[in-house]
Amino acid sequence: MGARDGAEPARMLPNALLATFVGAGSVVLVGFFFPSVVDNVLGGRAWLVVSLLFFGSGLGYLAALPYEGLGTETSTASTLLHVRRGSLLNHLSDVMKSHDPVILGLPVVVFSLYFALQIVFPAGTTAAVGSLTETVLSGFGPLLVATVLLAVGFCVFLFGSSWGDIRLGGDVEPTYTLPTYFALVFTAGIAAGIVFWGPAEALFHYQTPPPLFDVTPQSGAAVDVALRYTLFHWGLSAWSAYAVIGIPLAYFVFERDAPLRISSILTPFVGVDNLDSYWSRALDTLAVFATIGGIATSIALVSQQFLTGVEFQWGVSSGPFAPVLFVGGLAAVYVLSAVSGLHRGIRRIAGTCVVLFAVFALLLFAVGPKSFVVERGTTALGSYVIHFIPMSLVSSGSWAASWTVWNWAWWFSWAPFAGTFLAALSRGRRIRTVVLTTVAATSAATSVWFLVVGGSTLSMQHSGRVDILSAIEARGGSEAVAGFPLLSALPLGDLLIFLFFALIVAFIVTSADTSTLIAAILASRRGIAPSRGSIALWGAFQAAVALAVILIGGGETLQALAVLTGAPFAVLALVAMIGLALACIREERGGEHTSLVRHVLNRLPSVQLHHDFDPPDREK
Repeated sequence: MGARDGAEPARMLPNALLATFVGAGSVVLVGFFFPSVVDNVLGGRAWLVVSLLFFGSGLGYLAALPYEGLGTETSTASTLLHVRRGSLLNHLSDVMKSHDPVILGLPVVVFSLYFALQIVFPAGTTAAVGSLTETVLSGFGPLLVATVLLAVGFCVFLFGSSWGDIRLGGDVEPTYTLPTYFALVFTAGIAAGIVFWGPAEALFHYQTPPPLFDVTPQSGAAVDVALRYTLFHWGLSAWSAYAVIGIPLAYFVFERDAPLRISSILTPFVGVDNLDSYWSRALDTLAVFATIGGIATSIALVSQQFLTGVEFQWGVSSGPFAPVLFVGGLAAVYVLSAVSGLHRGIRRIAGTCVVLFAVFALLLFAVGPKSFVVERGTTALGSYVIHFIPMSLVSSGSWAASWTVWNWAWWFSWAPFAGTFLAALSRGRRIRTVVLTTVAATSAATSVWFLVVGGSTLSMQHSGRVDILSAIEARGGSEAVAGFPLLSALPLGDLLIFLFFALIVAFIVTSADTSTLIAAILASRRGIAPSRGSIALWGAFQAAVALAVILIGGGETLQALAVLTGAPFAVLALVAMIGLALACIREERGGEHTSLVRHVLNRLPSVQLHHDFDPPDREK
């Protein structure tokens, strides 16, 4: 096949996706403006297919578009995330040869065994995992809480100290601009959890306030406490868990030539040449397991939210095979994005997601209860700062175990893939810039989101305008429905719901494509870039696990299993912080790096006092 013939499919795919996007979009617009069409003409399953075609083809079009700078990819920082190209037959034959058999096989065996037990002994499996989770959360609760607080302090220290002036990879230019860098880090690390929990978490804290603050449930004081704790669970503490994994990993990768894999955090203790040990491979295997479990469970939750929204908005049921359609369509999009590479699908969809995120938040703020959001949000933000340390020290009690400790374990379970991705993107960045982007900027974005979305939900519930808690109770306590009663009660509700659907799909794609790529990198043999075949394999495996969660059940149990990996990675975070500190003490001595305070002082204008003036004439 000639070059011209080989390029023809690459030109045809974007055109086909664009045509599908326009055609399906026309039907979707009719469905939003004339809801009766959905029930009378399309039906639930057909409407789901059309919706998936619309959102999926739009995102797929972004991934399939050619990238003009593709020829320079191998000379940039993105070589760490490079995807090998070739024919389909070459990829299929290359998959087994390029993978580490342990890292490839063990997660498959573990997940298969889990689902087999879930089928044969559902009650026993759920009880056993639940008991193990409770034991870990209660036993490791103080460790998780202390590690997160230490991570925040370590990030603050890195930001202000001379170590923050270290440029990762030496004197090289970063591959991406700061806005693109932020978009990639933010969308990969937050997933659709921000859309899923945005309208729901503060509402649950409002209904059952944390015992640290003795307030009456569903009172005005409970509103402030609910927003305060939501900021706490999604703010600086949460994002610091990613930073204390990603920054040390980036330092060892770019300053010590360690491979891009989570086990490279052990570099200062075992050396680069000893990173192929069984312990290192076990650590990479655990990282793959946590990545697959976390993403697959998120896909299952998102499918629940999307299908619940379709039922709420149009009153139609999509049928028992709807989750299969949704997960299958979603997998096609994120696999296409992952195999297209970092410069194409992953980068473009991340940028689109951030734009949708900002537009939705601004529109909701404009039509929602602005005065309530501003007043209560300002109060919650101030009290969050004041009560940060007391909230950070609570690790005992059932409420803390169910919320704070569980959240920290969940964030640490995502830290391997999010931290690895952060490390790969950070070549050419100063550590201070990485902290500012990964912790401060992302926390600011999530805080604004939860203040606007969560504040609007609390306003509607507290005023009695919409009883969202009753809507949740009517659907068996599922928080998936929380956002839809809120949005439907506001002006421009249909537009808001449309954007909400788009965010659900876009956010999970931006995390799933990244996790697919990172899983393929971690499972590949050292020094071998993942092929398109291996990336597609891991994308399909994530989808299969998500489908098993939905069809077999046990989603909460699988989520608990994924969270259990948070405790080992909390320990790894401690090791990473110690390792980076030791490396910087040994290697970064001298005056070539400058602290933030010294930077500020150097930029201040100098004031010179001149003493060589003549004294005034004192003659009478």
